[in-house]
Amino acid sequence: MYVIVWEFRVREGRENEFEQLYGPRGGWAQFFARDEGYLGTDLLHDASDLRRYFTVDRWETREAYERFRGQYAAEYETLDRRSEALMESEAHLGSFTSVE
Repeated sequence: MYVIVWEFRVREGRENEFEQLYGPRGGWAQFFARDEGYLGTDLLHDASDLRRYFTVDRWETREAYERFRGQYAAEYETLDRRSEALMESEAHLGSFTSVE
């Protein structure tokens, strides 16, 4: 399995919109679900900082993710730009593979 982890600081008052877009049934997950190599997304909320979130996107393989990014690059960038209005910051924390 290939996993991508992001950290987000959401603008005050935009938390609900962010959760709808980044949640496991949100806009990003629906977009990723076009590819059979996509396994799902977890949205985590910091228990002590109400505007801090993490996403964990799971793919079968790195190749599946990279294929998707290549095939849907323009749409990915459009959705990413739309998402920026909801955030103060975002950081890619890393991409990981599962240990067998």
